[in-house]
Amino acid sequence: MHDRVHPGAEPLGEPPVGEVAGHHLRRPDRLRGAQVGQPQLAGSCRVGVGSVRTPTEVTAARDAGAQFLVTPTTRVEVLAQAKAAGLPVVCGAFTPTEVDVAWSSGAAMVKLFPAGVAGPPYLRELLAPLPDVPLAPTGGVRPESVAEWAAAGAVAVGAGGVLVDAAEVAVGDWAALRRRARAFLSAAAAAHWPDRQGDGRRR
Repeated sequence: MHDRVHPGAEPLGEPPVGEVAGHHLRRPDRLRGAQVGQPQLAGSCRVGVGSVRTPTEVTAARDAGAQFLVTPTTRVEVLAQAKAAGLPVVCGAFTPTEVDVAWSSGAAMVKLFPAGVAGPPYLRELLAPLPDVPLAPTGGVRPESVAEWAAAGAVAVGAGGVLVDAAEVAVGDWAALRRRARAFLSAAAAAHWPDRQGDGRRR
């Protein structure tokens, strides 16, 4: 797999972050892509590991050279282990309680997932009682919806399958990935994002 990490990552190097798919946590030889890809992407993006669900996986990601973690769910023990490892976490959450627990337990950002099933109005409603929480919708986000998410109060958006098509990766169609990455970047540049000072965390 990691013969595809470099050419697959280079077209996506223009965004500030990139994530190695989480199922590689169960394949240490493949997880090495997080470490191997860093020299080629130095200065262009940060490389993290996603779908981290256990403290053991936090350690595996750290050892592979991850610069940040992404989780699909909220588990305080994962956040605690990540803090001990010095790794920021974009923590997955959906309900108000999950969002609040993720943020109060030290998440650097909260990933609203799966965001597509609820849409921007749901994010806006979540922020009414939780205005200090930086929310980043993921799952079903497309370039044409970025502006709406930003207007609802999102501080960032995440894209996985919408951005990286497995069939295109299989045949090495990096130009298609580059086109979609640029579409997301253009949409993000044109969107009106909320102005946040500091981390806004309640003490």
